[in-house]
Amino acid sequence: MFREIREEDRAIYYDFVDKFYHTDAVNAPVPTKNYEVTFNEMMRSDQYVKGYIFEMDGSPCGFALLSKTFSQEAGGLSVTIEEIYIEPEFRGKGLGTSFFEFLKREIPAMRFRIEVEDDNDGAKRLYERMGFELLPYLQMVIDKQRQG
Repeated sequence: MFREIREEDRAIYYDFVDKFYHTDAVNAPVPTKNYEVTFNEMMRSDQYVKGYIFEMDGSPCGFALLSKTFSQEAGGLSVTIEEIYIEPEFRGKGLGTSFFEFLKREIPAMRFRIEVEDDNDGAKRLYERMGFELLPYLQMVIDKQRQG
């Protein structure tokens, strides 16, 4: 159902990422050069970022992108599910649920995090079913890419 992204998945990954960044699940698209930077980092090492291709009946149908940090607060590895995208015709078939179960079983993290747009009720319901809780604080960011 899911497998680690490989070099031969570059075009599939770019297509899925582009679709993801043109959905209501995100605030705004990112520069397409970021797709290449991220893919190249995944091919270099899984130290910071790891990607998965979702497949159903042998056909690619989505992807997930994870990033890793160390959290003193959590007492170890913290994994953020940066992006998860499933093609519309494959949604509702248990892929998301299976992927989260896979992560909890296979990734030795002390904490998993995921962002969700406030109005994405379907995603919030899935994430809550999988054990995610709302954080009671805001995050702030300095994003050099968006600064002048």
